[in-house]
Amino acid sequence: MKRRLFAGLLCASLLGLAGCGFGLRQPYSFAFTSLYSSVAPTSPMGVELKRQLQSSGQLEYITDAARQQEAQAVLDILSEQRVKTVVGVSATGQVREFQLRLTLKFRLRTPQGREIIPETELVQQRSLSYDEAYALAKETEEAILYRNMQSDMVQQILRRLAAIKQL
Repeated sequence: MKRRLFAGLLCASLLGLAGCGFGLRQPYSFAFTSLYSSVAPTSPMGVELKRQLQSSGQLEYITDAARQQEAQAVLDILSEQRVKTVVGVSATGQVREFQLRLTLKFRLRTPQGREIIPETELVQQRSLSYDEAYALAKETEEAILYRNMQSDMVQQILRRLAAIKQL
């Protein structure tokens, strides 16, 4: 009797896990096989974007402006802006908290100029507590926060590119 009950509970839990939709993240699939981007290949955003696009293994990432017409799609990075704002001070006027903001504007079009994704703005922001006694550590933390925001934005761009079904 206990074996049957145990087997029944085991089967029920396995069916519950199978039906929840869990699955490992699959590589992105794109409606195009080549992409040109005007972002500088040495910029942090350009390096991250190139790394993520090439890791998919299905897309040729072109950064040479002379080869732009060979690409099926063109990703224009219109602006990238990092802003650090003071949002908290102590009673003596010393900074206690910053707000870090990363803003990116981009669009996707064909080489002939037809817009596929219109101009889109992505914004990420994080709070950074500050103590001048730990200034060096806080600089490193700031760099890590900007890098994480940048990675999040690249993932958002990739999801939007993968959502396109037809050029």
